[in-house]
Amino acid sequence: MNLYVGIDLGTSGCRAIAIDAAGGTHGSAACPLPAPVRSGGRVEQDPEIWWEAVVATLRRLSAGIDAGAVRSLAVDGTSSTTLLTDADGHPLAPALMYDDTRAKEQARRIEALSPSDSAARGAGSALAKLLWLLDHTTPGKAGFALHQADWVTGRLCGRFGFSDSNNALKLGYDPVQRCWPAWLAKLGLPGGLLPEVREPGTPLGELLPKLARRLGLPAGVRIVAGTTDSTAAAIASGVSRPGDAVTSLGSTMVLKVVSHRPLFSSRYGIYSQPLGDAWLAGGASNSGGAVLRRFFSDEQLERISARIDPRRRGCLEYYPLPAPGERFPVADPGLQPRLTPRPRDDARFLQGLLEGMARIERRGYRLLAELGAPAPVAVRTVGGGARNGVWSEIRSRFLGVPVCAARHGEAAYGAALLARRGAA
Repeated sequence: MNLYVGIDLGTSGCRAIAIDAAGGTHGSAACPLPAPVRSGGRVEQDPEIWWEAVVATLRRLSAGIDAGAVRSLAVDGTSSTTLLTDADGHPLAPALMYDDTRAKEQARRIEALSPSDSAARGAGSALAKLLWLLDHTTPGKAGFALHQADWVTGRLCGRFGFSDSNNALKLGYDPVQRCWPAWLAKLGLPGGLLPEVREPGTPLGELLPKLARRLGLPAGVRIVAGTTDSTAAAIASGVSRPGDAVTSLGSTMVLKVVSHRPLFSSRYGIYSQPLGDAWLAGGASNSGGAVLRRFFSDEQLERISARIDPRRRGCLEYYPLPAPGERFPVADPGLQPRLTPRPRDDARFLQGLLEGMARIERRGYRLLAELGAPAPVAVRTVGGGARNGVWSEIRSRFLGVPVCAARHGEAAYGAALLARRGAA
């Protein structure tokens, strides 16, 4: 029996899952990640932290499965997390995380040149982060512009300079024409800096023999192009037909709906990624589990949620954000969190937070429908928030459609499906 491994690099940890040809899960492993360094709009992390977590996770996974049966491996990572490396793949500076917003001046340079619907617009885009890194790195040393998943994939197979069409979107890649657009040349980027773009699930090489021995994996394991974490979760959920929608409730909240045609709007933080012959249209809000964990532990969330009647609407009009700045359905790096007044009763406060996020979700899906995407007929949920039944009932009340947890909701499972595709 052949096995296929998916690795997910999320905000708080690394997870790996092994599946068989029928999609059955044969094992999983995880390793926590420390929080990135934060200071105002600065959010960064040493990429070596990711690599250490990937190695530890794969070693744990291989110890619990028939490691000799592994045939391929794919990686997903957080969208728009960007790093600059030299020609050998060594990082030249800490990686700028997905929610780093310091590149405001660089974003203005991009806006002066790019089409109004480009996903590369905004201080949070991978392209703006890349320009910031180039402005703060010794000239002449830059070799590759990479995303989190790209760099880890490169470490696995020893080949850098590749990305996938989903990760490359916010670096300026045109997924409709399937090329780097001509306007990027006006930014004066060093030659060869932008990665070669492959479709998710495309074979890129083989696991380095020395690394295979260290990880307890066989020689010849195929390394396959991955995707972003939210897209991997959408793939795991099984969405495929127009109108299928999936909300990822992790540290942030990501909405995606299957559409016949792509939608792009930098004004609202909307972008689209290829999904076979269709498109995943959506956006990512900074609201989500990171806000909840500012106030409650997992045990408190479970206990206090049980005191909430999801059928009764609260009166608090919160816009829950962990820090100033929002990406979707409002693209405003200066948007302030709205978390007051705070009632004495923790159940009322938590209900206000959950309803505030449900309100953002409803606004997002309505905006997508106004711009031409199908209105969801039901919403599948992935991520840690999918386990909170009270939150699901609140969201269903706000959205007006059934809300349920996806059968497979982990991004690592979606990455494993890509690994299986690349092994065919």
